[in-house]
Amino acid sequence: MTTTVTALSASKAGAPFETISLDRRDLRPDDVRIDIRYAGICHSDIHQVRDEWGAALFPITPGHEIIGTVAEVGADVRDHRVGDTVGVGCFVDSCLTCEACRDGEEQFCERGVVQTYSSRDYHGEVTYGGYSRQIVVRDHFVLKIPDGVDLAATTPLLCAGITTYAPLKRYGAGPGVKVGVIGMGGLGHVAVKIAAALGAEVSVLSRTDSKKADGLAFGAHAYHATEDAGVFDDLANHFDLLINTVGAGIPLGSFLGTLGRGGVMVNLGAPSEALSVPAFSLLTLRRAVAGSMVGGLAETQEMLDFCAEHGITATIEMISADQVDAYYDKVVSGDVRYRAVIDAETLRAPAA
Repeated sequence: MTTTVTALSASKAGAPFETISLDRRDLRPDDVRIDIRYAGICHSDIHQVRDEWGAALFPITPGHEIIGTVAEVGADVRDHRVGDTVGVGCFVDSCLTCEACRDGEEQFCERGVVQTYSSRDYHGEVTYGGYSRQIVVRDHFVLKIPDGVDLAATTPLLCAGITTYAPLKRYGAGPGVKVGVIGMGGLGHVAVKIAAALGAEVSVLSRTDSKKADGLAFGAHAYHATEDAGVFDDLANHFDLLINTVGAGIPLGSFLGTLGRGGVMVNLGAPSEALSVPAFSLLTLRRAVAGSMVGGLAETQEMLDFCAEHGITATIEMISADQVDAYYDKVVSGDVRYRAVIDAETLRAPAA
């Protein structure tokens, strides 16, 4: 038995979105049915819809930044009730028994984490994401949204928030630590806000100074335009931690030169082209390059609570469902300040 809801769908790579009727499964005992209120647009949605990473499953309904209201719960659900405001992030199931899951890193599930969309679940069914009016999710993967927050502006935190919070925490961002955020787009502007709230000395490294006023307003102590002559020389050996939020290839060697002894660059973006690291950029001063992919459920809840406590949300542009295609192009060109969020109530049922 299923429930039919309205959703956006792309039929093939690069195709425009169409409004469709989508079937959501009847509840299993540990399921939660959520009426979606807001869905964020993440750059990874665009990569998937345009099949830039390969292996996307079409037709595709993207969206893994979701906030809504619990409409129904399965018989075994205890932590969520009808009417609760909840969120869903990048994945909707894992085995919960392997070492990674037991360690609270469900994203690295050894059986294979089930992505919120364009993935096959353990029953062989394709998952469809948050660009829709409703979703059904296993209860373990449903997050509690703190009271009193701006729901629309909190929505991108379900991906952008945890993607930046996790490495900042893991690598010790805090008082006395010099953090450089490379790029100040959808991920970068959240990284600046969180790093500043953690007490770090934060600098933005962006191609131009067009976002300088915003960067300083978000909590950065300094802002550097990397196209300016001499900027990499001026910043040589300066940072303890670099958070690379750029989703395209950049000259990693130049940026690594801004790290001090034992400094770490953490890459968050996933460009389609390979990243190249000059060996001597690493050997010099014992520098390192790392990667990070979102975070587990407990850490994501911790992030949501931290951001609520410190008044952190994404800076967003609210859009209607019929603007999504245009906003994909705006995201790619860097013209969104700084994250686009779809008002799910603008999704209208397709004509009969």
